[in-house]
Amino acid sequence: MAFNADLVAELEILLLFNLDNGQEGLKIHHDAASSAVAAAGRLHGKGLITLPDGGYLTRLGHEAAEHAQSLKTILTTGKAL
Repeated sequence: MAFNADLVAELEILLLFNLDNGQEGLKIHHDAASSAVAAAGRLHGKGLITLPDGGYLTRLGHEAAEHAQSLKTILTTGKAL
């Protein structure tokens, strides 16, 4: 399965979360790009974030965001963590 536009948009949302501060959430405003609004809704439906327009990461969401951020680091630097 390849990364399609929907999955990339979801990964981009996960990359926005600050993993060092669990009290810091996100708000995807209604006038944001439609792909971001839809991605947040899908992440909420999958149980990764607490609200359809952002909120906080769930436990599973935190794990997914950690993996997404690690993958980005590996792919952009060419080095494992």
